[in-house]
Amino acid sequence: MRAIVLLLVFLFGFAAPAFADDVAAAQSVIRAQEQAFGRDDAAAAYSHAAPEIKQLFPEADIFMQMVQQAYTPVYRHKSFEFGEARAANGRIAQRVHIVDDNGEAWEAMYTLEQQSDGSLKITGCSLLKAGQAV
Repeated sequence: MRAIVLLLVFLFGFAAPAFADDVAAAQSVIRAQEQAFGRDDAAAAYSHAAPEIKQLFPEADIFMQMVQQAYTPVYRHKSFEFGEARAANGRIAQRVHIVDDNGEAWEAMYTLEQQSDGSLKITGCSLLKAGQAV
């Protein structure tokens, strides 16, 4: 029995840091893109987008224009705080609590996927006013 408990502790002990490392890496990518938006640095913001996003928006300026129009709270805000995250099979979902420039609360759900080169890229962002049903 003791051996089973030790085995479980050993297995879960290594799983938690990997999860934490994945989430920290995802948050770093999201934060870098958020900061690029704040500087109006389209090229830097675009560099964090996954290839699927780049197919939809083939140039950094087109991508930035879409964010400005459709994701205004992501583009400009008073606060941007990380919430719950989930990771599995090279994919991460990260919730972000946002307060926009007008003081309205929003919930964003970022998805990221590990690329063949090992980097994480943002594959999507869903945005809802806080309390709004999905």
